[in-house]
Amino acid sequence: MGARIEHTASFGWPVELVLDRLTSEDALREQLAEIGGKDAELLAYSSSGSGVSYHMRQGVPAEKVPRAVRDVLRGDLVVHREQEWGTRTAGGTVRGSARATVSGVPGEVEAVTELTASDEGSLLRVTGEATVRIPLVGGKFERMIAEHVCALLDTEARYTAERLSPHGP
Repeated sequence: MGARIEHTASFGWPVELVLDRLTSEDALREQLAEIGGKDAELLAYSSSGSGVSYHMRQGVPAEKVPRAVRDVLRGDLVVHREQEWGTRTAGGTVRGSARATVSGVPGEVEAVTELTASDEGSLLRVTGEATVRIPLVGGKFERMIAEHVCALLDTEARYTAERLSPHGP
């Protein structure tokens, strides 16, 4: 059993605008350049009438990796993230799925993403689980990964909100 991931972010803009900022190829490239970490890159991108999917790589330099992880894994961490977003439902919700793996770690993060209209604009929910298959220390790593995923999602939500704001860059 893995560590649960639950994250929400509110945006004061309509779903269409937030979704575009979260999924457009240019916005993703800009975000990766600004906050994507070491050697960040959009590796694949596809957009069609049925939704958007992309695969990106993000890096975490070894010196920024928690000591407990450095004791087990050597060097920089490379994170591969895959995201798919479907089309809007009749109720105005856009659902998707996400999966992430980390180099050298036998496990993954799997999540469901949902962007819905709210009274204030829109609400992004991410729910999932971090699973690490390492005897004895896997649970500790799962909790650490879940914490870091939530922190990353916070950073990305703030970045998205700043870019949507008329006063932002």
